[in-house]
Amino acid sequence: MVHIRLAIHSLLEKQRRRLARSEGLILLSLLGVVCGLAAGGMILAFRFVVEAVQLMMLSDPEDFENLSTGMMLTLPVAGGLLVGVMMQILPETMRSVGILHVIERLTYHHARLPVMNMMVQFITASMSLICGHSVGREGPSVHLGAASASLFGQSLRLPNNSIRILVACGSAASIAASFNTPLAGVVFAMEVVVMEYTISGFAPIILAAVVGAGLSRAVYGAAPAFLVPQMEMASLWELPVILCIGLLAGFISAAFNLSYTGIARLSKNQPIWIRCTLAGIVVGVCASYIPQVMGVGYDTVDGVLSGDFELMLLLGILLAKFIATSAGLGMGLPGGLIGPTLFIGACAGGVLSGVLDAILPQWVSSPGFYALLGMAAMMGASLQAPLAALTAMLELTQNAGIILPGMFAVIVAYLVHREILKQNSIYLALLHTKGLSLRTDPVTLSLQRIGVAGRMNSDFVRLQGEIGREALQQKLKQVPAWFVLFDKDREAFLVAGAEFARYLLENPDQQVIDPWNIAVQRLALAFVTNQSSMLEARDNVLTSGAQAICVLNKNIPGVDRVVGVLLPQDIEKCYA
Repeated sequence: MVHIRLAIHSLLEKQRRRLARSEGLILLSLLGVVCGLAAGGMILAFRFVVEAVQLMMLSDPEDFENLSTGMMLTLPVAGGLLVGVMMQILPETMRSVGILHVIERLTYHHARLPVMNMMVQFITASMSLICGHSVGREGPSVHLGAASASLFGQSLRLPNNSIRILVACGSAASIAASFNTPLAGVVFAMEVVVMEYTISGFAPIILAAVVGAGLSRAVYGAAPAFLVPQMEMASLWELPVILCIGLLAGFISAAFNLSYTGIARLSKNQPIWIRCTLAGIVVGVCASYIPQVMGVGYDTVDGVLSGDFELMLLLGILLAKFIATSAGLGMGLPGGLIGPTLFIGACAGGVLSGVLDAILPQWVSSPGFYALLGMAAMMGASLQAPLAALTAMLELTQNAGIILPGMFAVIVAYLVHREILKQNSIYLALLHTKGLSLRTDPVTLSLQRIGVAGRMNSDFVRLQGEIGREALQQKLKQVPAWFVLFDKDREAFLVAGAEFARYLLENPDQQVIDPWNIAVQRLALAFVTNQSSMLEARDNVLTSGAQAICVLNKNIPGVDRVVGVLLPQDIEKCYA
């Protein structure tokens, strides 16, 4: 049994080192499949809980419009108070949830997502959706899927560069399972979550998205989220109208981002239970006049795409949803913003269609066509993810006619939002309100993709204290490049093997050598684990002022086993 365990341990260590070098694509792809299963299963459980409880109160999930006015006001307020009190008693570190939390953990915590935050996300987001708050389920789904994948990678003690890819796998699978959009899941994970496209990441992320979508289809069927007839641009004369949709969506998305982040900034010093209760009051008051603002609102989006709403009612729905969502999310309600941006975009496109139909009826296509363009443009501009928005619209509606006009509308909105109004992605803007920023320069991204275990030098000998002359000579016969002076009671150093050989030649009579107190050149050491990325090693050198890195294997609790060393030039070779 001992030999079997040692063989398995040796095999695992070998595979971890391959993953640290960004090799082992087949293994990483298999891990992506497992992450797709874990994330997809988590999303199905999340959706089941929400819909099962909603069916106890409503004839159909999301059918909040048939509640009494009193219930429309009471339910969000009670839900906001309950969520707020629950989060108030938790430590502040556990309150961080959603896609913003995932991006923050990717940037500052090496893709390691905590299990407690995942549990808080599941419970509080379920309560927000059940109580009809104006939030989406996609943000919580991404967090749940990404956390499932991260925890799986952590349990196998995989290198952090691989866990980063697994987080993208979980994110892609969760979007694929939530929307039944596997391609959009892949693009979203790379464009919004990890914010880079890598060749090594495509295969596992695609497989994870396929598995996530497959699980969703097995339970909910293969029908698209929005059932709309085939729509397309009637003629090129409609391009000015599509330009107007892009301009409108760009301005609305910028206003939404400013409103959301402004409320978040102004309210962040208030107790969370007060903020969530106030958010519930705003949602309840808006719902008392415009019931369609409650919940995710995909039934309302279907109605907009079908042209079921009059112009003035549609304008009222747009304004109420804008206020309820920016206030609710800005004050800290746990929920997603992708669904609300699709809702607002659809209403904006429908409003513009109604206005133009009254002025130039012969120039205007169906209201659903412009609503569809508004959805894509609003999502692409708010998230600064034009490709994700386009692929999402294509898969959500299975309508190829959206591609050409959608590309035009999305890019116009994107440029208005980013270049004219100088607004960033809403997630980056929210990071800035927390005093954080993303590190997306090429050097940082390059170092994140490589693990120290793949580049470390294993040609070393460890010394822990005084050593006899003959014993040191025996170690020198192994011709090690380096000696690691590592004693828990003294500072750690790295010494070249040639330095000890020279010292023995110059001091032939010294029989006992204390490596810490002899005339050799010593390099101060900092420490990282064998799961760390080269970025962590570089940052450790910069912050500690050390001259080299010692790599430790901490797979056995309480035992620090030295497994390699790194010099600054080894790190520089990764991006030179």
